[in-house]
Formats: sequence, C-alpha cells, structure tokens
Amino acid sequence: MDTLIVDDDPAVRMVLRKLLTRRGDTVVEAEDGKQAIDQLGGRAVDLVITDLLMPRANGLEVLRYVRERKPQIPVIMLTAEGSIRDCVEAMRAGAFNFLTKPFHNDDLEEIIRQATRGRRSPPEPGAPVPVTSAEPGQPQIALVGESEALRAVIDMVERIAGSGSTVLITGESGTGKEVVARLLHYSSPRVGQPFVAVNCGAIPETLIESELFGHVKGAFTGAVEARQGRFAQADGGTLFLDEIGELALPLQVRLLRVLQERVVTPVGDSRVRAVDVRVIAATNRDLEAMVKEGKFRQDLFYRLEVLPVRLPALRERREDIPLLAAHFLESTNQRLGRQVAISEDALTIMRLYDWPGNVREMENLFERLVVLSRGEAISASDLPERMRAGSAAPQIGAAAASLARGAIDLVATMGAVESTLIEQAMRQASGNKTHAAELLGLSRTTLLDKLKRGNGD
Repeated sequence: MDTLIVDDDPAVRMVLRKLLTRRGDTVVEAEDGKQAIDQLGGRAVDLVITDLLMPRANGLEVLRYVRERKPQIPVIMLTAEGSIRDCVEAMRAGAFNFLTKPFHNDDLEEIIRQATRGRRSPPEPGAPVPVTSAEPGQPQIALVGESEALRAVIDMVERIAGSGSTVLITGESGTGKEVVARLLHYSSPRVGQPFVAVNCGAIPETLIESELFGHVKGAFTGAVEARQGRFAQADGGTLFLDEIGELALPLQVRLLRVLQERVVTPVGDSRVRAVDVRVIAATNRDLEAMVKEGKFRQDLFYRLEVLPVRLPALRERREDIPLLAAHFLESTNQRLGRQVAISEDALTIMRLYDWPGNVREMENLFERLVVLSRGEAISASDLPERMRAGSAAPQIGAAAASLARGAIDLVATMGAVESTLIEQAMRQASGNKTHAAELLGLSRTTLLDKLKRGNGD
C-alpha cells in the first residue's frame, strides 16, 4: 500500500515512516501541504496521513484537494493542538478520522486498518459529525448533533480539557458521559497516557477499596499476591469514576484524601504512593440532594465539582434526533451489511418520543429494528408500543388499511393526523408554541394558523 505522510516536523515523519514501513507500506513524504498537493497530482496513493497546521498549505487544504479530486482515498488528520473544533471541522470536510499528538502507535494502526478495510466511508462535506471517543475497541456513544445544547457541551470540553482540574459530569443514563470523559482525556496534555475507567456501581462494596487503591499480599483472605489499584494504573493519565454516587461513605473519605493529597495507600500497607492522576467523575444522581440526605459527603462533592459539565437529555435537544437516527441507522446498516431506510412517519414518532434511555436507547433500538426488519424501510408499525402510544401511528396505520381496501377520506385522515401531532408537540413543549413549531418543523406563524383553524376561529 502506498501512503503519503504530510508533516512539517521531520521527527514525526520519521516515526510514521518507521511504523508504516514495518507494516510493509511504501511511504511517500511531503514537508508541507503544497508539496503534498504536488505529490498527489503526480502519483497514486492509497492513504494520506497529514498534519493539520503546516506552512504554505495546511492539512485542511490537503484534505479538500483529496476530497475534490480523489475522494476514494481516506485521509487521517493529525493535530498537536488537541482542539475539538479543529477536529470537527476536519471531519466535516471529509477526514476519515483524527488523532492528537502525541499518539499511541496502536491507535494509529487501528485507524489505518479501519480506513484501508473500508469499514466506513468518509462523511460527505457538511454532514453532521459524530464527536466520539478516540480509543479503538471501546464501546462508544457518539455525540451527534448541531443543537445549542450539544454545542455548549463541546465548547465546555474545549475550554477545560487542558486544565488538569477535576471534572464532574452529570446527566441521565445513556447521555454519553464516558464519551465526554474520553474527549477530555484525548484533548488534554495527558493524551498518550492511560485512560482508566471504573464503574463504582458495578463493583461490590467489599472489593471497591482494593480495586481503587490496590492491596498487598495477605491483606485479606484471598489476597494471594499484591495488586495494583486503578489509581496506580492511571498514573500520569486520567481516571474516570463512573456512577460516583454509588460510592459508600467510608470510601468517600479515602477518595477525598487522594484528591487532596495526591497519594494512595494500598489495603494492608502503611506506605503511601504519590500518584499524578486527573480524576473525572460522573453520575446520573442528584449529588446535592444526596448531600442534604447525608448520603454523600459535602466536602467531596465540592472537591469533585471543580469543573461541572452537564449533559442534556435527548428530549432537551429534539432537533438532534433526526441526525442521531441517521447516524445510528447508517452505522448499524454497515455493521450488519443491510440497506434499511426509515420512513417519515417512524421518524416523526421518534421526534415526539421522550427517550428515557437517551442516546443509548436509540442506539440499541436501531440495532433491533435493522436486525428484525423484513422490508426496505422501518415503518411506524415496527416501533415499540411504548413509542407509538399517544402518537399519530394508530391513525396512520388505520389510514393505510383503509387505503388497501380502496376506501379512504384523505382530507379527514390527514387532518386528524395533523391535529394529533400538533397536540402531542404542544404537550411535549409544555405549551410553548415556538418550541412546538420547532418540533414539527414548522414556522411559528404556520403553527398559529393551524391552531386557530383547529379551534374554529
């Protein structure tokens, strides 16, 4: 395979050249964007790996050249800045993926394998960009959308990623808290160091202390050898403590000490060990309420909430639902080798549904719908009953049945469906006509006119 490396740093080109030649690739090099464009005009390559910031022509200009003239060639973008906005712009322009410097060779090799095996196509320029964690092999929930609520989260990640301060991510289950934690890590100076995730609610209370801080041989029954804790494993990097609200009070005391003094003491040991770890905690519980109830330490809460990040529920950013649906439908189709579409009536019901399981619920739903689909498109009748209840789906289904019998009053049926959708949108928007109009894809004036006609005015 012929690969073009584009970077104005000779040391980076050398590292990439060694990695690629070890794979058996033929390597072509360019020291800036203009030289890369000249190279691309004169020879064929199978892959481009380019830096973002370079003299004469930057990586985005190289990317645009490839997308315009040789769109079949995947482009992997490298950036030393770790800017989420730069990476998003590159993905919008059609980059296959991006990595921040310094990077693990394993991470780059995995992305190269994905690109050259055609596991996914580069996004079309201007398409909604899924902002995801960058660690290969990990389950991911994409942050897809263009709503103000999601843009605020990405902006916050950008501003705090490099600080090294403790972060508390709050939000309902399934909103993507671990993805945000990984984005913080991969956009920080700690990139290249360990990212260690611990679910505090999934480990028995009797084992969590050893899990976090480690233990020495003989510390308790069954401790046949010494074990390193998660804090030690994450030394130099980031420790993600998910479901922090499930941590028992005695463990909260020990965690507070670690956060304050940056030392850990393994179970059964009297010696302390210094650790350099950035802690990112997450919870779907109301920690302030737990503090008032005496179930969570106030001093630990304040120590964790140095930099708070709140993830909105999916029902708070309904304008992103069509983008998320398209994203999950495409990714599921590719993974399962299917070509299933989705009907407008099914998508309308999805926009009006509350999604108590948030993005994770939608991801799992699309997998089920695609697997079970027998036709070319997912229809309203394919959706779970809980989604169709109270929506216009029954009326749509009844209209389709009447049409099959050759008897339907189209005007009356469409009017009934429209009234049902407007009623549900108004209910979802708590009576806010502007918000209801946005849910329905109408202007506020059009909605007001329809409401007046419905009231007989």
